[in-house]
Amino acid sequence: MSTLAPEGVPQPPRGHVRIVYLGPVAPHWDVQSDFGDRALIEEFRQRALARLVLLPPHDPQFRRNRERVIRDAERENVILDWDLGIPEEETTVPADAPEAADAADGASPAT
Repeated sequence: MSTLAPEGVPQPPRGHVRIVYLGPVAPHWDVQSDFGDRALIEEFRQRALARLVLLPPHDPQFRRNRERVIRDAERENVILDWDLGIPEEETTVPADAPEAADAADGASPAT
């Protein structure tokens, strides 16, 4: 008999984990937790660090391993946050800001 809940019934999160990028010098990552069972969080932390320990965010392997950590968090029903040290808003140019797009392309705005 399975201990898993039925698919349609959402379960409350079992914990919260934040993975923080510490910088270019190893160890690159720290795993912090706000709430949750200590044993569950520690096991998740070990698995996540095993996947990320020597990978800075710009490494091509990081993207694949990040997806694996995300899937692991979904399986364990753990809320997962990433702090890569860069604001996510700055990585994309808003579609409704043509001046920002022109400035990014090197064009000067028309006056």
